[in-house]
Amino acid sequence: MTLYVNNTSIIVTSSNLENVETKIDKIFGDINNWFKVNQLTLNYNKSNYLQFNTKNSWDCELKPNYQGNCIKSSSNTKFLGLTIDDSLSWKAHIDQMMSKLNTACFVIRTIQAIMSLETLRMVHFAYIRSIIS
Repeated sequence: MTLYVNNTSIIVTSSNLENVETKIDKIFGDINNWFKVNQLTLNYNKSNYLQFNTKNSWDCELKPNYQGNCIKSSSNTKFLGLTIDDSLSWKAHIDQMMSKLNTACFVIRTIQAIMSLETLRMVHFAYIRSIIS
């Protein structure tokens, strides 16, 4: 389990479906107990799971839930600024970065006629480098 300010990530691995479901049930019980002790609650409406698939992996339909609260499936999620998808490719992350960089380039092209080179350089480092880094 990895905890960050308001995000919790859990990785469950197993070679068969029954073990995965058993592990998920136990982990949800443990997590809910930990949250309760620390006066927190798990928001099931904002929770989702990502099932990683590879070419050689078995395909199964998980329906994780805890005490009647279902967890939705997702094909990608953000984790510490990276967009991770279920095939562990970089496509979703690259698409998102390209969109942000296109916007940043438009801003620089728009202001370049009225700004000094030094100001454009500051905008570059503040805007574009913050996206890339």
